[in-house]
Amino acid sequence: MSTIHHFRGTESAWDWENVLEYPIKPGDANSKGASGKIIISPQDGASHFVLRYFRVEPGGFSTLKDYHSHDHGVLILHGRAIVHIGEKQFEVGPHDAVYISPWEEHWLEAVGDEPMGFLCVIPNKDLLVKLGAAGK
Repeated sequence: MSTIHHFRGTESAWDWENVLEYPIKPGDANSKGASGKIIISPQDGASHFVLRYFRVEPGGFSTLKDYHSHDHGVLILHGRAIVHIGEKQFEVGPHDAVYISPWEEHWLEAVGDEPMGFLCVIPNKDLLVKLGAAGK
């Protein structure tokens, strides 16, 4: 089954119709000013990957020191960020693409006066569990 989620947002508030909120708990000490959407997932019939959108408010950050057995593909859509990968830091902006290897500690920190937004593609974790390849 193929699915289309039409964009219904604006340049400052990205959103798509009929998508799930990504479960980031307000006040979670591991992230600050972050929210997310699950754009494409197994619920849409995608058996191998999940496409997510995250928005991080100025001065905020995604999950701190996150690491796990799967890799990530990240595309910055708007705003600027410092990407922390292991002990290294990289400044990124719109249209920059980032690959994060499995088991590398990572997080993104919004810099500047504008919110930062990015797409993130990961493998379907349920499939990884079935294949015996899932970690944290």
